[in-house]
Amino acid sequence: MTWVPGATGSGYDLNHLPYGVVVPSDGQARCAVRIGDFAFDLGAAEAAGLILAGDSLRAPNLDAFLALGPAHWSAVRARLTELLGDPAHRAEVEPLLLPLAAVTNVLAWTVADYVDFYSSENHASNVGQIFRPGQAALLPNWKHLPIGYHGRAGTVVVSGTPVVRPSGQRAAGDFGPCRRLDIEAEVGFVVGVGSTLGEPVPWQRFADHVFGVVLVNDWSARDIQAWEYQPLGPFLGKSFATSVSAWITPLAAFGEQAWTAAPVQDPPVLPYLDDDRRALDLAITVEWNETTVANPPFRTMYWTPAQQLAHLTVNGASLRTGDLFASGTVSGPERAQVGSFLELTWGGKEPVMVKGEERAFLADGDTVVLRARVADIELGAVAGTVFPAQV
Repeated sequence: MTWVPGATGSGYDLNHLPYGVVVPSDGQARCAVRIGDFAFDLGAAEAAGLILAGDSLRAPNLDAFLALGPAHWSAVRARLTELLGDPAHRAEVEPLLLPLAAVTNVLAWTVADYVDFYSSENHASNVGQIFRPGQAALLPNWKHLPIGYHGRAGTVVVSGTPVVRPSGQRAAGDFGPCRRLDIEAEVGFVVGVGSTLGEPVPWQRFADHVFGVVLVNDWSARDIQAWEYQPLGPFLGKSFATSVSAWITPLAAFGEQAWTAAPVQDPPVLPYLDDDRRALDLAITVEWNETTVANPPFRTMYWTPAQQLAHLTVNGASLRTGDLFASGTVSGPERAQVGSFLELTWGGKEPVMVKGEERAFLADGDTVVLRARVADIELGAVAGTVFPAQV
C-alpha cells in the first residue's frame, strides 16, 4: 500500500510504477514514475541521493536507464517501492511529486528501430478475406513464422500528438488525401539491453533484454496500403504515424495473475520458436469519439512477444537500446473484439454507429483512445486526434 493520496486501487498503485518523461512549467524534461495522479520526479530524487542509478535518471529521457539492464531496473524498482510505500519517507518524497495536471508528457525514450508484427490469427484471417476474397485467408507461411516488417522509428509519437491525415497514391494516377484512415490496436515492447550483431537472442532471454510494455496505435491508410502493399508489404500506408503510451509499464510489474496460456500452435513450430506459451492477459478497449466500439483480447495472439524477439534476431540482427517491436493488430474471434476499423466495418461495407452517426473510417476531427487493463494494472492510454491533410 502507498501513502500517496488517491493512488491505492487506481490502476497506478505501488505495484505498477510505470516510467515516463514529463515537462513541468519550467520547460525541463525529467524522468518520472507515475503513482496515482502524480509523477515522481526521478531526476530530483537521484540528485537528492534518494535513488542510486548512475545519474541515468537525471537525463532528459530514459535511454541511459534502459541500457542499465535487469539488475539495475530491479534495484531501482525496489527502492521506489520503499520510498512510495513507507510513510517514513513521505516528508522527503512528497515535495518531488508533480500533479499530472501540471505537466505534459513527451516521448519517454529514443526509438532506435521499430518493427511491427502480424501476430493475430483472427486479424490476419479477417484481412485476408477482405483483401483477397475467394482465396485462402492465411498465406502458406503464416503459421510457420511471425510475419513482420520494419517501420519508421522517426514517426513514433507520444500519446496526444495530432495525427495528420496522410496523402499518397490511392490507385493508378490517383493521388490525394487518404479516404480510408484506420487504426491498429497493438501492444508494444521496449528493448532496454542491446545484443551483439551476429548472435541470435533466444526466447528464454526475453526478460534480459525487454524493459517494458506500451500500448500502440499503428495508424493505417488502407487505400494507400491496398495499392502499394504487393509485393513488398506496408510502406507509406503505415509510416506516417505510430502513437505509443506516455508511460512504459515495466515487465516486473506483471505478477503471475497477469499471465495466461497462449493459443496452442498447429503445426508445431521450429525449435527456436518453441516457447513456453505465456501470454499477457491484457483486455484492450477501443474508444472512437468517446464510444467504445471494440474490446480486443491480447491473450488470443498466436505469436507471443518472446517468439517475436527470437525471430527478430535469429538471423543475427542485433538489438539496440530503445528498439520497439509491436504485436500487430490485436483481434479476437468476434466482431466486437477486433482492433481495426477495417475489420469492424468489414472493409467499410458494414458501418457502425458512433454517437448516432454511421461511420466506416476516420474523419478529420475524430479522436481514438486505446486503453488496457490486466488484473489491477492499467496501462498508459494512447490517444490521437485526426487533423486535415496538408497536401
